[in-house]
Amino acid sequence: MELAYYSDYAVRLVNSEEPARGKDSLTSVEAVRDLFGVNQSAARRATDADVTRFRSVRARLRAVFEAADGGDETLAVDLLNSLLLEFPVSPQISGHDFRDDDGRPLWHMHLADHPSNATAGYAAIAAMGLAFHLTEYGVDRLGLCEAAPCRNAYLDTSTNRSRRYCSDRCATRANVAAYRARKRLEADRSGRTGLVADSAQRSTASGER
Repeated sequence: MELAYYSDYAVRLVNSEEPARGKDSLTSVEAVRDLFGVNQSAARRATDADVTRFRSVRARLRAVFEAADGGDETLAVDLLNSLLLEFPVSPQISGHDFRDDDGRPLWHMHLADHPSNATAGYAAIAAMGLAFHLTEYGVDRLGLCEAAPCRNAYLDTSTNRSRRYCSDRCATRANVAAYRARKRLEADRSGRTGLVADSAQRSTASGER
């Protein structure tokens, strides 16, 4: 499993809540387990107590994205470092479930967590994955969607650092909203121009009488 994959853990957890819309899908132990994806062995460790713990870690991860999105690199790094200290992992070389044509393992880096509970395991992987992404691509690659009121987290992997939205859906919605705003502005300007012209015509006509 590539280390870049682990950064998705952070995004999935942060986006389980949409504060501006008042939505929160992290309301049960089943929702917690769903966040683990294919890692079902780790998901089975989750209990009802992890719901509250996951929410706490989620708030701290969102703070990292907010700091990065706001251009405060130092704060983003400090917040992430605090998570790394609290939830450590052990990088290990692994070859399970992967074989090349000769039947040999395809060695890759794996993050082995040693958690006391499901939250600690998830937080360790999410924080380490986000740290790898941040140091490899830069703090400015951590963003929050600009399509209000979304504000979902995303990781910018574009070649020109141009990503601004969490999804194509949000990008389309923002572009449509911008287009409509331009049309309203043009109509308003056209209306004011018409009023000025009409007023000028009336003034001219009054002067000729």
